[in-house]
Amino acid sequence: MNQESRLSATIPAELTGQRLDQALSALFKDITRSRLQQWIEDGRVTLNGRAPRKRDKVKEGDAVEIMVPPPVDSGWKAQALPLVFVHEDNELLVINKPPGLVVHPGAGNPEGTLLNALIAHAPKLARLPRAGIVHRLDKDTSGLLVVAKTESARQNLIGQLQEHAVEREYLAIVNGVMVAGGTIEAPIGRHRTQRTRMAVSSQGKPAVSHYRVMKKYRAHTLVQVNLESGRTHQIRVHMAHLHYPVVGDPVYGGRLKIPAGSSEKLKDVLRGFKRQALHALKLSLIHPETGKRVQWATSVPEDMSKLMEALAMDAKAHSD
Repeated sequence: MNQESRLSATIPAELTGQRLDQALSALFKDITRSRLQQWIEDGRVTLNGRAPRKRDKVKEGDAVEIMVPPPVDSGWKAQALPLVFVHEDNELLVINKPPGLVVHPGAGNPEGTLLNALIAHAPKLARLPRAGIVHRLDKDTSGLLVVAKTESARQNLIGQLQEHAVEREYLAIVNGVMVAGGTIEAPIGRHRTQRTRMAVSSQGKPAVSHYRVMKKYRAHTLVQVNLESGRTHQIRVHMAHLHYPVVGDPVYGGRLKIPAGSSEKLKDVLRGFKRQALHALKLSLIHPETGKRVQWATSVPEDMSKLMEALAMDAKAHSD
């Protein structure tokens, strides 16, 4: 049975003097202003314990509470798909997503997604927008992903993502031998002509990636990438923009590169790697309930591990 949920906040100094609806829109960025205005009119919002008007002015220290109505039935189908849970408590879930799993239903993927599996595991998640999913990993990217279990935790995590308080560390195997690490600050937006692709564009949104060389092979590099922003396909687009595309990337990767004199084993491993070699290795955030920073890490999946081993063996065999 769907139930209401409660959101609460204290007005900060910088919002003093603003209209209530404006202040709420600044505090709860994932909720539209029109919806907040409707909730004020419906009596779902209290300001210091009383029913306010949307044009009432707020001041520092004012206490706001919102009773969020239950969402309309989404029609999502619960499916008991295998998931690896790294952590679960009353406020959030952390999942080690396998490659090949789509995160959210969409055109061509109405079911069999992470969302379907989540609401089978915890049916209450169906009450939350996107079942509590606050960020995504591409279908063929593996690794750690956090899911909110309550509306207050969802709003908290969205705020942390916007303020870059969520730290995400990835491992990627790229084509080419990088000389050194660095930072790429290049805005990302939709490709001008191919709308399913992203591209570095002056019209895009700001995107910053920090990368560090972990290991050099003969024609490839293992890199660690830390994100400041979370744009669609960010690492894949940034690495391709640097002319070091991620191995196996079907969209931005270009032609398969096999080092001269490679063994048949390495050739087979490279030809058989059919996804982008990208893994979300570590995740760190401030826990919505305790206010303390927490961190999780996971091991590299088997397919990437085998690719790293084959590349290392090839580099060793040609070191002489």
